[in-house]
Amino acid sequence: MELEVGQWILFAFAALCIGFSKSGFSGFSIISIMILTELFGAKGQIGVGLPLLIVADITVFPAFRKHGNWREVWILLPPAIIGGIIGIWVLKSVDNEQMKPILAWVILLLVLMQMAKKWKPDSVYKLAMTKGFGVFAGLAGGLATVIANAAGPIQQLYLLSKKMEKMDMIGVGARFFLIVNILKLPIFGAMSMVSKETLLMNLYVVPLIFVGVYLGKKCIKKVPQKVFEYLVISFALVAALRLLLF
Repeated sequence: MELEVGQWILFAFAALCIGFSKSGFSGFSIISIMILTELFGAKGQIGVGLPLLIVADITVFPAFRKHGNWREVWILLPPAIIGGIIGIWVLKSVDNEQMKPILAWVILLLVLMQMAKKWKPDSVYKLAMTKGFGVFAGLAGGLATVIANAAGPIQQLYLLSKKMEKMDMIGVGARFFLIVNILKLPIFGAMSMVSKETLLMNLYVVPLIFVGVYLGKKCIKKVPQKVFEYLVISFALVAALRLLLF
C-alpha cells in the first residue's frame, strides 16, 4: 500500500517506539501498536510490526547479553507456544473488523496491568508469586504476542516474582522474544501477513529501531519511568476506546 508523508512519519515514530520499548520502557510498545493499527488495520499491523520487532530483538540481545539468563526463557517457552497456537487459531477465525475489539481488549488488559504495577505493587507481587502464574504468563504471553505483538508487560509481571533487577528483566525478555518472534515469522509469512511489500516498507524505517534502542538504553539508567508510563496509559486508553467505539 502507498503511504502519504504524514503516514510515513507516524510509521517511523512507531519503529522508534519499538526500539525504545525493547530497552526497558515496555509500555511504549502499546504506542507502536496504536500507530500501526491506525495505518494498517487491526490484523495488518501484526505482520508489519513483526519484522521490526525481530530487528529490535537482534539489536537488544547483544546489548543486554550480560544481564539475565536462559533458564527463565525455557520455563516460559512451552506454555507460550501453546498460547501462540491458540492465537493463530484466533487470527484465522476472524476478519479485520472482528479483530478490532479483540485488540482493544488486549490493550485494555495491558493498561490495567501497567496501572496495577504502579498503584497496587504489593498485590501484583503476591499474584506473581503464585505457583500457577508462570504457566499463565506463558499462555497469555504466547496468545498476546501472536494476536497483537504485545506480550512484554505480561512477561515482566512473571519476572517480578523472581525478584529480578531491572536490567536482568530486560536481558531475559530479549532472549525470550528473540526466539518467539523468529518462530512467528514463517507462520505469518504462510498466512500472507508478512510479504515482500511489507518487508520493503520495513526497510525504510529500520534505522529508527536502532535509534530507539540506543535512546532507551541511555534513558533506562537515568530517567524514571513514572511520567512515561502515565503518558502511555493515557494514549492506550484512547486507542482502545477508539477501536471499540469507532
